Amino acid sequence: MTESKHQKPLDTTMFLRIRKWYLVALAAIAITVIVAQVLIQTHLNSQLKDSRVINVAGRQRAFSQKLVKEVLLLKEASSDLKKQEIIFEIEQTLAVWKSSHRGLQSGDTGIDVPAENDTEILQLFKNIDVHHHAMIVAIEDVLSQNENSQNFEVQIEVLLNNERDFLRLMDDIVNKYDSRSKTQLQNLKKKEYWLLGFALLILFLEIQLIFRPLSVQIQKTISKLIQSQTESDATAFRIETLLTEKEKSLKELQELNFVIDNAALFASARKDGSIVFISKKFLSLLGIKEQALSKPLSEILTTDEGQQQYLKEVLKSNLKKSIRKEEIQITTISQEHVWLDISIIPMHQASREQSILILCSDITERKQNALKVEQLTKENFEERMLQKKIQASQIVEGQEEERKRIAKDIHDGIGQMLTALRFNIESIDLADIEKTGEKISYLKDLTADLIKGVRTATFNLTPPELSDHGILPALHKMTVELSKLTGKTILFENKTESNIRFDSLAETNIYRVVQEAVNNAIKYAQANYILVAINFKDDILSIVIDDDGKGFDSSILNKVPKNNSEGGMGLFFMKERISYINGRLFINSEIGKGTRVTINYKTEKKLELYGT
Repeated sequence: MTESKHQKPLDTTMFLRIRKWYLVALAAIAITVIVAQVLIQTHLNSQLKDSRVINVAGRQRAFSQKLVKEVLLLKEASSDLKKQEIIFEIEQTLAVWKSSHRGLQSGDTGIDVPAENDTEILQLFKNIDVHHHAMIVAIEDVLSQNENSQNFEVQIEVLLNNERDFLRLMDDIVNKYDSRSKTQLQNLKKKEYWLLGFALLILFLEIQLIFRPLSVQIQKTISKLIQSQTESDATAFRIETLLTEKEKSLKELQELNFVIDNAALFASARKDGSIVFISKKFLSLLGIKEQALSKPLSEILTTDEGQQQYLKEVLKSNLKKSIRKEEIQITTISQEHVWLDISIIPMHQASREQSILILCSDITERKQNALKVEQLTKENFEERMLQKKIQASQIVEGQEEERKRIAKDIHDGIGQMLTALRFNIESIDLADIEKTGEKISYLKDLTADLIKGVRTATFNLTPPELSDHGILPALHKMTVELSKLTGKTILFENKTESNIRFDSLAETNIYRVVQEAVNNAIKYAQANYILVAINFKDDILSIVIDDDGKGFDSSILNKVPKNNSEGGMGLFFMKERISYINGRLFINSEIGKGTRVTINYKTEKKLELYGT
């Protein structure tokens, strides 16, 4: 599957983007509705005011006609009572007519009319003021001098003459009000159309950018869910098949376990030595019952304290090693001495909870027969063995030392890489193609390292230059060859004036210590620059090995190593070799600051000097 197993059905980024645009769209629609309502309400308020102004303006025309009519009625009135009623009506109408005229221009809250700001309308009012004022003066004059018939006729004439102009100009004002109201209504319609178009555009964009992608995403999600359901059903079927195969394998293992339990000397133990399992045949050989298995394995195998201590050390030291085979004599509860050929196999080396597996064979009869043969042949070879004792001991000692060194080099380097190669090959699962590819790539690198380790181990055998020409040429060649072999910068600095020869034992041990120090700098310190400097002064040979590696904690130098783990036996062997030739070894190191190894050897024999 190309998609991440942690991916959600609806992508979080898509959901947040859709939610953001959805809120923006809703907000835009809401703002459009609010703006439309504000415009409508504002226009309605304006229309109400314009309607009120038009109403008042129209009433002014009616009032002007009413005043003229009432003045004419006053002329025709026959009784005083009738005149008084008409005069009262004229006064009332005149007061309203005058206040309305002022309110239309300056505003009047009493009649709910706002102040006029239109310059054209104000100009019309300015033109009509002349006629309005003349009519007011004429009416007031009539009211004050109604007894004078001649003057009365004159005022009526003035009133009639100005009324026509007043009505004409008032019609212009009312038409102006009406035109302005229509213009505002048209503007409102245009704004309403624009707002409607904007709202429709938002709805269209919302459909295209929100609802459509959301529907597509939902469709994809449903498809993925259906696909996941199909894959889940297939996985469930495979799991069911695997469970069936597992049950079959379990039955086969149970049958195999029964055979091992009753036919083989087999046991397994934890890291602390406690027993995990021991076969019935092993218990029968040892004469122990299952109820007594609470003791450590070393105490179960033998009752002899010395043998118990040895077995405990063997089992403990083999936890991090490869398979170990050894012939061991044990003492059972019945004090019977039994020889066992033991194979100790470390298990679970990749985890912290390590354990060991022990496979044994009873070789007591073979040992007894070998002892009898040895006793029979001892007398025949005793004399010859005595003659070659000294020579054989020397050869064996040299061989054993060389074998130990070679075994140590192979074990620390090639052995560990072979073990890693084996376990990595065994752990390859062809069904997991991706991890198989990674492991094959790792195996290629490990094989290259293994080849390099074999070459290094081959080179680490005693070079002919050491016996033929001495320690200086041998060390010089070692640095040159190791530099070529490892690709590191390994330099040799000779501060002596001539080639100096020492005792062969001293040269061999010094060479091995320098070789160990350089190899440690390459393997463990991961140094890129190594300098081997030699000086001889006052009968003291001084060799200094400096490296720029990662260094180590110097406190481990004071600890006695219990096994051959890294940083343990290597340094221990270096000290032992130098002390064996009565030399001195100094090691100074700090983490991250490299390491310096200094070797001082004082010669007590006559030196052989050769020209350089």
